Amino acid sequence: MKIKNRITDLFDIQYPVIQGGMVWASGWKLASAVSNSGGLGLIGSGSMKPELLIEHINKCWQATNKPFGVNIPLLRKDSDELIKAALNAGVKIFFTSAGHPGKYIDILKSNNAIVVHVVSNLKQAKKAEDVGCDSVVCEGVEAGGHNGSDELTTFCLIPHVAMNINIPVIAAGGIATGSGILAALALGAEGIQIGTLFATSKESSASENYKQKIIEANETDSTLLFRKIGLVRTLKNEFTNSVKDAEDNGANNDLLRELLATKREFKGIFEGNFKEGLMETGQALGVINNIYSTQEIFNKLITEYDDSLNKLNKMSL
Repeated sequence: MKIKNRITDLFDIQYPVIQGGMVWASGWKLASAVSNSGGLGLIGSGSMKPELLIEHINKCWQATNKPFGVNIPLLRKDSDELIKAALNAGVKIFFTSAGHPGKYIDILKSNNAIVVHVVSNLKQAKKAEDVGCDSVVCEGVEAGGHNGSDELTTFCLIPHVAMNINIPVIAAGGIATGSGILAALALGAEGIQIGTLFATSKESSASENYKQKIIEANETDSTLLFRKIGLVRTLKNEFTNSVKDAEDNGANNDLLRELLATKREFKGIFEGNFKEGLMETGQALGVINNIYSTQEIFNKLITEYDDSLNKLNKMSL
């Protein structure tokens, strides 16, 4: 995999592979391992207070001399504190999501930071470009965790956005193989963000039971929930069955928020509670069959990418 484009140049990385900033899974160990393997690691601040984020950033600085970044969910009430903490700790790469990046673009740019925003449609991508973001992550509904209400698939979203904005596009959602990386690049993306595959890695801070449940699952074992209050893709379990029943019976938004807001992600991802937790995962379940180290994941992705590219080249007339 020899790729040099605007994304590798923007982040000064060897491969245009970015690890998702996942709650309870992407701490400093995973972020530094991804960066040391040639990609861009992200610390997921969505499950952290500012003090814990600073601790993870400092440990990441000690574990790698490669670029890494922080993912900031802007819906957090303390998102401004998380951003200030990360800036004070020397972070220069910010991935923002679930909100409008324009609110923080001035402070980030005044500190010479690179800003990337996660979007789920063209309108959002254009807004991110207009306020000064350096790139966008176009996330299809195949992705694990929180998704856009339009439910656009990665294959439809990526080419549409790439043809209509000038900043580089990073593809996300359902990508967990080297052939998937090649397909995303062919569609117009210049980078790829991978979540679930890295969440199952040895360096992920997710529980071993969460990882094992992902490994055991097949392509039909994820489901979409909470369409009324904010779409979430997660592994099917007893809790998701109860939510489905509540939604089918006309549960109001307050009840749904109550179901979602009781540390479900912590229970599922960090504690490995398969009965009562949210085990957020993407639809790439069918091709994730082992728990690998991050370096082994990169080796596998690179081999698959090269093999797929060679097969395509042999088909050319």
